[in-house]
Amino acid sequence: MTEQVMAAIDGSKFSEGVCDYAAWASQALGAPLTFLHVVDNHPQTAEADLSGNIGLGSREHLLEELSQLDEQRAKVAQEQGRLMLKAAKERAVEGGVSDPATRQRNGTLVETLEELQDEIRLLVVGKRGETAHQDSGHLGSNLERVVRTLHRPILMVPDTFKTPESVMLAFDGSKTTRKGVEMLAKSPLFEGIPVHVVIVGAETGDNRSQLDWALKALRDAGHEAEGAIRAGEVEATLRAYQEENGIDLLVMGAYGHSRIRHLLVGSTTTGMLRKAKVPVLLLR
Repeated sequence: MTEQVMAAIDGSKFSEGVCDYAAWASQALGAPLTFLHVVDNHPQTAEADLSGNIGLGSREHLLEELSQLDEQRAKVAQEQGRLMLKAAKERAVEGGVSDPATRQRNGTLVETLEELQDEIRLLVVGKRGETAHQDSGHLGSNLERVVRTLHRPILMVPDTFKTPESVMLAFDGSKTTRKGVEMLAKSPLFEGIPVHVVIVGAETGDNRSQLDWALKALRDAGHEAEGAIRAGEVEATLRAYQEENGIDLLVMGAYGHSRIRHLLVGSTTTGMLRKAKVPVLLLR
């Protein structure tokens, strides 16, 4: 099975951004594109619990009606999904992708992606899913679980597409971020795009030599690369650098042991994801 760019779409306002970034990534990587829509048939089961409160001999009849309603809801969700997939495919074709595929599955998004993991080269998702509160500072709970579960690069995107013209890599010299530099250096996704490498910390000999190593690796691969070492609180410092330099894609590592129990991607990454107005590529 050829590894592909997989784009998870739902009814949220992020779906257009997901389509457009996925089309861009598919063409840059020379990888096939598949749009995925997952119908969760059991998002709410509370209605069935109400049946016990009736107690007028109609319980069986009520349960039958509730099950019919569930069936109708599932059919409507499937049909909506088919229409969304059709629209996404047409949009990608207009954007220059030849023959994108569409898949619809029943189940939960996380389980479905875990099952399809071996086929995924890059997963593209919106910042929040359809059911997440639009103004919430939290990421959609689906996305949190996807980031925890999937061991593939994940591109989390805003609702409007902009062709990336500069990339920033948050770097700390660790084994995983060094791997990130090597991955970024050779990825066709970033061909011809200037790369900024930023270390948040003190100006020490060790940090300087780590940064020099990263810049050399990128320049040897043909990238225009510049770097900075900045002191300060990690998340705020990275965001300030990104805004000052007009960076339009962030690359971060989804690793580390967060004390935030429900989100095991490292608290800095979490904060950056929540507040980012540009796409964030999470390397695993």
